[in-house]
Amino acid sequence: MKHITILALLLLTTVNVAAADKIKLTANDIISRADESSWRVVGNENILKISLPTGAAYIELNTQLAPKHSNNIKKLARSGFYQGLNIYRFVEEFVAQGGDLTGEKPVHHAQKQLPAEFYHTTLNPLAITELAGPDGYAEKTGFLNGFAVAQNTAQTRTWQVHCSGIFAMARDNDINTGGTEFYVTLGGAQRYLDRNVTVFGRVLEGMEHFYRLRRHAVAGEQFNPITDIQVLADISATDNSQFRVLKTNSNTFKQLIRARKNRTEPWFVARPNYIDVCAMPIPTERLK
Repeated sequence: MKHITILALLLLTTVNVAAADKIKLTANDIISRADESSWRVVGNENILKISLPTGAAYIELNTQLAPKHSNNIKKLARSGFYQGLNIYRFVEEFVAQGGDLTGEKPVHHAQKQLPAEFYHTTLNPLAITELAGPDGYAEKTGFLNGFAVAQNTAQTRTWQVHCSGIFAMARDNDINTGGTEFYVTLGGAQRYLDRNVTVFGRVLEGMEHFYRLRRHAVAGEQFNPITDIQVLADISATDNSQFRVLKTNSNTFKQLIRARKNRTEPWFVARPNYIDVCAMPIPTERLK
């Protein structure tokens, strides 16, 4: 009798789970219902503010996967290196690249070139919120601390991937020549660049200001000037912006992945039960 009772309870539990699965929440439903514990407030010490002609973009630095580049660009920002420089390269649906095109501006309290940080190596497997399914560029893909990432099979090499709006360091043929010339990806994913450059951040807010940059120079005007790049923590008196990102290891985010793989809105006819790492948005909100 005891075994029958346990079996009945198991069947009842299964029925309840199945019934719950029929209540399909949309992605917006999931985000709106997320509690405070599902969110991570981004520390302003690791946010760059890039002031462009039409407004500011805010970049979260990936200090875990690329600590040297993250630390160096903060030193460059704090020394005023980017003041008066510009976004000198704009390629539609590819990148907006900026810095010192001449390579002649002196660097103070920072390095002009850094050893490449194409991937982060760990002795033990590094757990990520993994996406199931094949990927043409990596054995594993998923999310780590609010960034889209990829890994080797052993999960001992982890790198940030080239989705739209990532922040990376340009270089010459020598892999260790990056240091001051950054770029932001535009349009679709440029995954073929993965592990060829150091990716060390993503745009939290302000992508529209990169898209509003001039495509061609205008006589008598500086081409896409950068007013300044600042560490947000340093300018709290004039800019108290604060952002939060949905924790990518939270149950809420995992639920969101399931909802994005099979869109529940009645408009959708095809539901492929698949999503690639760059098509999965990471919810980000401005708190103030």
